[in-house]
Amino acid sequence: MPSAVVIGSGFGGLALAVRLQSAGIDTTLVEARDKPGGRAYVYEDEGFTFDGGPTVITDPTCLEELFALSGHRLEDFVTLVPVSPFYQLRWENGDVFDYVNDQEELDRQIAKFSAKDVEGYRRFLAYSKDLFQEGYIKLGAAPFLDFRSMLRVAPQLLKLESYRTLYSKVSTFIENEHLRQAFSFHTLLVGGNPFSTSAIYGLIHALERKWGVWFAMGGTGALVRGLVELFEKLGGTVRVSAPVARIETNGDRATGVVLESGERIAADIVASNADVVHTYRKLLGETKRGEVAARRLAKKRWSMSLFVIYFGLDRETPNDLEHHTVLFGPRYRELIAEIFKGPTLPEDFSLYLHAPSKTDPSLAPPGKSSYYVLAPVPHLGAADIDWTVEGPKYRDRILAYLEEKAIPRLRETLVTSRILTPLDFRDTLNSHLGSAFSLEPILTQSAFFRCHNRDDVIRNLYFVGAGTHPGAGVPGVVGSAKATAGLILGDANLPQAAAAE
Repeated sequence: MPSAVVIGSGFGGLALAVRLQSAGIDTTLVEARDKPGGRAYVYEDEGFTFDGGPTVITDPTCLEELFALSGHRLEDFVTLVPVSPFYQLRWENGDVFDYVNDQEELDRQIAKFSAKDVEGYRRFLAYSKDLFQEGYIKLGAAPFLDFRSMLRVAPQLLKLESYRTLYSKVSTFIENEHLRQAFSFHTLLVGGNPFSTSAIYGLIHALERKWGVWFAMGGTGALVRGLVELFEKLGGTVRVSAPVARIETNGDRATGVVLESGERIAADIVASNADVVHTYRKLLGETKRGEVAARRLAKKRWSMSLFVIYFGLDRETPNDLEHHTVLFGPRYRELIAEIFKGPTLPEDFSLYLHAPSKTDPSLAPPGKSSYYVLAPVPHLGAADIDWTVEGPKYRDRILAYLEEKAIPRLRETLVTSRILTPLDFRDTLNSHLGSAFSLEPILTQSAFFRCHNRDDVIRNLYFVGAGTHPGAGVPGVVGSAKATAGLILGDANLPQAAAAE
């Protein structure tokens, strides 16, 4: 059997490593940091547990499939529990929308804003289901390696008006502005501007309505640990604190990786879950292919970055605070334009607040509570911000706002806090320009136009994760692993079980 090395242990890298090991490929997973997870790294501070990255799980079946490949069950490794409401949405005028998975209750919530939008929402849901069928079920794990693959699906995508932006398409169904925001903000969760991202991403709504929103008890880190346990049980090898210095090549073939320690790991197959520009510019920087591909990718449009605060309070979660809360600021379209284009840090913000100890008290010491709040901000190429100076100021502004809008007495009960800025995305996670979600998911940077799951020149070099098809988000990167595993197994003339439904 061939051997493989997977660079990076985010959800995409973990999912690919599990698929390859399940198919009998001797796989080594190498991670630069001191524990697995990538963006899903776990921070621990004074008894509090903070998930570093993704906190929303919307398709448990894609995770169940990874375990089922080898006859195991997800529930034997990690416990997922449903979250309701999916999100509570709050606006500055006092409007509140509990985004639930019950049609009757949704109709009631929508009618509070606009009675005539109840029927409009029903039509949007039907449209979203069509998008879901075409864009997720049929294409989510199908690699797009040539332009003919795009031409084959173009007629249906045109029929669904995927050339329109999500916000403009939502607006054809729904008139109330707050409801338009409620059903278009999801693109921000995968790095997309709802005013420029393809309407195809409206499928996220149907995905949530089909499977719900879930949380891993013990935090997202528990899911990482479950996948690592499965991978090692299958015979895979995980190497942490093992940053890769370069990918070795011989002609049009990758022959393995060299770690910064100087150790060489030979492999028949190399796959990167690292940032795509970092992979080409740094890990393949000594090759012509790396130089050309990095230069081409760097010219593309990149998603915004994030400013994240992890904090713990010396009291339990307020009763009226839900697990997931979205706090819309005074502006929507204008704020998002500044987030994606800069040139400065906006004065106002919209926030996503995560209160995991509301569902799982074990994530904080007894009688205390843990949180994570993020604000989308411009990436380092869009705004020249000295985050070493502005970061602490921005943290204080956000915490003051949260105290006013969502968590009374926040600052007087604050026990611990830490921040993650675009500099951390660039320097710790090796993300180009500090982008949090890789390439911006506009139509001309999706599917065939995204970084391919297999390199076009180095034929045994593969990509997995947010920078390749289908894109960011847990279902997206797990789907990319399925697409990439299918290519690897096909190229190696191995059975396709690891890529099957």
